[in-house]
Formats: sequence, structure tokens, C-alpha cells
Amino acid sequence: MLKKLSLPLIQDADLNDKIVLVRVDHNVVKKGVIHDPYRIDATIGTLYHINARGGKVILMTHVGRPKDKRTGEIEINYDTSVQPILDYLENKLHIKMKIPEFYREEKRGYIGIETSINHLIRELKENQIDGIYLPNTRWFEGEEAEGEEADRFALQLAGLADIFVNDAFGSWQPHASTIGVNQYLPSYAGFLMQKEIENLERIYNPESPFVAVVAGSKFDTKIDPLFALIEKADYLVLGGVIYNAYLCAKYGVEIKGISGDDLRHAEKFVDFTRKFPEKLVELPYIVESDTLDGKIEGKYRVHHIHDLKKGTKLNYVLDVAAESFHDEPVNKVFRYAKSVFVNAVMGFTPHFNEGTIALDQLIDENVDAVKLYGGGDTMQELKRLLPGLYIVALDSPKYYIFTGGGAVLKAIQEGTTSGLEPIKALLGKR
Repeated sequence: MLKKLSLPLIQDADLNDKIVLVRVDHNVVKKGVIHDPYRIDATIGTLYHINARGGKVILMTHVGRPKDKRTGEIEINYDTSVQPILDYLENKLHIKMKIPEFYREEKRGYIGIETSINHLIRELKENQIDGIYLPNTRWFEGEEAEGEEADRFALQLAGLADIFVNDAFGSWQPHASTIGVNQYLPSYAGFLMQKEIENLERIYNPESPFVAVVAGSKFDTKIDPLFALIEKADYLVLGGVIYNAYLCAKYGVEIKGISGDDLRHAEKFVDFTRKFPEKLVELPYIVESDTLDGKIEGKYRVHHIHDLKKGTKLNYVLDVAAESFHDEPVNKVFRYAKSVFVNAVMGFTPHFNEGTIALDQLIDENVDAVKLYGGGDTMQELKRLLPGLYIVALDSPKYYIFTGGGAVLKAIQEGTTSGLEPIKALLGKR
């Protein structure tokens, strides 16, 4: 796959005595706490390689969404700081790293990279420190900007280093740190980026029967990948809010919390699925709750979807009942699958967990299938709900956990990895 793409690879770069700027996807901090370091650990091979080949590392990642999309204001605080990531790396690898500070303007974040960073680069070159970790890239005004402003920030970043390595498959958005820097530096794909692309091939060319399971809170962010998946997969299973919207669109029921926008997208999708009547696997049992505050006895109930009459009004539907996965037609689909792709948390976390647990356990029972899990919430909930299975999955050749579920869906939508803007930018360097 990598040879076919002609992607420039880190193992072909001369790193000796070079400053190497590495874009990673260490977006694992929520309110100052790391809940799962998997994405950090997945990049350590690239960092070790750079160090072993005589290179000096400057790292950068985004964390969260510090920019208010409505007002454009950027808030800098500890909740979206890279400090917990630096602390984790220092403790795990027994190294010393520093984060530079820059002038911040109220509501605009950091205006750019300043020459004050030069003393840290000197310390890096003189082996007084082992690495530099730049502040959250989204704290910088130019990161999510366009035109000259984005280009100026990309040029400032490039001015820090001799070589650029992109090891952030999960960060597929075309921002200054993902597609801008490589215009000005020799650029290569890191080992994690390579591994993610190679495993995507197992989705592009899966062994059949291929089952895809997708859930989410917004239909508009998933509809284009769903169009691609229902054409490619042998079976498609929905969960979460997008399944609720699908049920409303197909059966004419009303479910609390489904927006008009989600319903319109769902109606469009239902119409499209009529071309593939055998592919959409409906999960028959759903859990209705009177409240979002928890799974409270007497305030939730299970329905069979075929018992719901047109016009039925339901409160919040917050999970797929475990019975759905014991239903013979559904169970059979998963038992005989050869490839399974999962980008799904079936229930409203943290209280409605039965659907997700039943799904993951059923998939694991199929010892022959290749199991490909999307990143983000899918990975975190697998670890929270089934920690033993999560540990097995990390080392099993039958499992692969992507670091970026959104990036995988985008790649599926594009139909080729080279459709992702950061990959396209690396190929441009070749």
C-alpha cells in the first residue's frame, strides 16, 4: 500500500544532527486529565527512531477545541494544555522536555512563534533537554486560519526545524500544522501514520462478509461515510443518535432529542438504503428513558422496534438493548463475519452501557474475524467497559485500534487514503 502511494517515509530520511518537527495526535487531554494514553504510546516508536538516528525532537499536537467557532475567540487555559502530555512522556521515557511560552493577546490566543524559543532550541542542540513540546497548536491564531495568516504560521513552524514528520493520522483536518509546514521542509510519514494507512487497506479490501458498525451523535457528520460504507460493506449496523434518527425516518415515530436536521439527513439515507435492502441490519430492541440523568429504575423500558406504531412518541432512546445482539438474524451476521469495522458506542455514556458491552463481546466471540476499531470514544469505552478485552486487543493480530475514528471515516468517504489532505500534502512533497 505504501509503495503504491509512493509516500515519503521517515526510515528514508537522514535525521543525524537534525531538528525534527513532529506533528502528532496526542489529543487525549480532557480538562487537564489524560484518560487513555494510547495515542501517545502509539507514537513512541517514531520518537525513538528519531532519537536513535541522531535527531532532536520538537513535538506539536492540538488538544480539544479552545476556539469558539461562533465568535472566533481562543481561550488559553490548563484544560487544553499539553502539560499533562509532557508530564506523561517525561515519566514514561525518563526524559526532560520543555514547553515554550509566547505573547498572548486576549481572546486571540498566541499571535505566533517568537524568537524567545531560540534559547530552548539551543538547549536541545546542546543536550541540556531531550525535547521541546510546543503549546497546543489551536492556541495559535494561525492554526485554523486560512490564506496568508495560516501560511505565515506554517512558515514560522517550519523555521524551527530541518525536517517535518507527520505522525498524526487522526488529525486529518487541513490546518497549518498538518498541511502547511511541509511546503517549507523535507517531509516524511512517521511509523504510526504508515501503520494506520496499511490497516486502512483491510477496510478498503476486506475479506467478506464485511460488517461495519457506526454510531454517533450527529447524522450530518456521518452521512457521507455511511453512503460509502453501505455500498462497500456486506452489512451495516447503526447505533446512537443516528440509529434513532433512522428509526424516526423509516417508521414515522418521534424520539425526543432528534433535531429536524438529523431527521432530514436520515430521510435521505433511508431513501438511499432502499437500493440495498439486505445490507442494513436493524437492531430490534431499544431502551427508552424518561431522563438523561442516569439509568433509573422505573424510568426506562425496552421496546421492540416493530411494536412501535407510526406516530408513536418516545422519550430519550439512550441505548440498544443487549437482547438485540442475541436476536438470531443479528447474531448470525456477526458470527459469520470475516471483517468487522467498529466506530461505535451504542449507548449514552456513562450510564447506558449494555448495548456496547454486548456488541464488543459478540464481536470478540468470532475468533476468525479481523476486528478494526475506530479511535476516540470507541477505544475509550472499550477500555472502560471491557478492560481485559482492551488489553487483549492491543496485542492481538486479529485486532487493530486506529488512533483516529474520524480520520478513518473520512478516508472511507474519500475512497482512498490519498484523499486525506495531510496525506495529499506529503505526496506532494514526493
